[in-house]
Amino acid sequence: MDDHSITSSEVQQITWETLEGFVRREVQGFVQALREEEVTALLGRGKSERRKAVDAAPGYRNGYGKPRKLTLGGGTIRVRRPRVRGLEEHFESRILPLVARRTASVDEVLPELYLHGLAEGDFDLALRGLLGEAAPLSASTIARLKQRWLAELETWNSRRLEELAVVYLWADGVYVQAGLEKDKAALLVLIAGLSDGHKVVLAVHSGHRESTESWSRLLRDLQARGLRCPKLVIGDGQLGLWAGLRNIYPEADEQRCWHHRIVNLLDRVAKRHQRTATELLRKVAYAPTQQEAEREKAAFQRWCRRQGYEDAARLIDEDGERLVAFYRYPRAHWTHLRTTNVVESPLAALRLRTDAAKRFKRVENATAVIWKMLLVAEQRFRRLNAPHLVAKVCHGATYLDGVRVQQHTSRSNEMERAAA
Repeated sequence: MDDHSITSSEVQQITWETLEGFVRREVQGFVQALREEEVTALLGRGKSERRKAVDAAPGYRNGYGKPRKLTLGGGTIRVRRPRVRGLEEHFESRILPLVARRTASVDEVLPELYLHGLAEGDFDLALRGLLGEAAPLSASTIARLKQRWLAELETWNSRRLEELAVVYLWADGVYVQAGLEKDKAALLVLIAGLSDGHKVVLAVHSGHRESTESWSRLLRDLQARGLRCPKLVIGDGQLGLWAGLRNIYPEADEQRCWHHRIVNLLDRVAKRHQRTATELLRKVAYAPTQQEAEREKAAFQRWCRRQGYEDAARLIDEDGERLVAFYRYPRAHWTHLRTTNVVESPLAALRLRTDAAKRFKRVENATAVIWKMLLVAEQRFRRLNAPHLVAKVCHGATYLDGVRVQQHTSRSNEMERAAA
């Protein structure tokens, strides 16, 4: 393939206003030259060259196909497909597959733009400014992508999970009202903290609300695909999750989200007292030891009774064990384990995308889109603090008030009990 050099006269004709168009034409010529070179390598001779031997490679050039648009990250170009006849096998270009209209990098940016708030109807206007007026993009582009995502989601939901060492598991749900569906559906979302400290999207399933049946079905499916029992599951106040967990993974520890519990408690306190109540509750949630948390809880309850908030004083005792489970794990992980923020944060951005009456006709479409956007968000998930400690938890290390309980101490205690 000959190198194409730009002459000084050509450079003199280029201005800031025409630079982008010039670059696209150069790229177009380069891609076309690559395709010509691919055919030359296949046939063993250049264009218009005769066969040099009787046993030379079969086949011959036969003109070009119709020009087609190809959208790259730097814009849209037009290329022609060299046609080849007389081959023993069908020729498929490695450089540009027959049905390709966009490069992988362009396809990857579409769900990310959707995640950041670009509606389907806005894609045509927004992307043509970036990728050129000839870009083969429209509102139907996302619609076609959804169908592809549905197939990809089905494959993803059947993958084996034996290799995943899940230590922590955050659970939450997103409610979707699809235009052609009568009732809202809950999309059950699980994000896993792995033994290497990375966080990954583990499951996105639709269910009938966040019921015991829905959570049990999801967890049973994960178990059937090889998922081992996580050490700790963090969720909000939905009883269906805890009941489903007891059905499938009864040995897992349970941590209730402190953020949701504080919100519930503040609902039972007058607005004029909510600031004081919040300060008292934060002392409970962020106490350095479980014993100190109990003292702060008692102080909050005394304050509630003085102010006449008996409901709040009683409510903080509910789920008492679930609220302090994080003390049995490394202190460095507490910021991740006290709340469901790990899953709530990416879902907060997605809730703007789930106005079903405008965007989704069926729940399965919503599921595919939300799953794809969560995978985009997964690329920016922050690794767990002190990731080396996650592996220790995975291998059975025990902690008390965030500090590891040494093995020799445990053995000494067992020997003392046996001697007694």
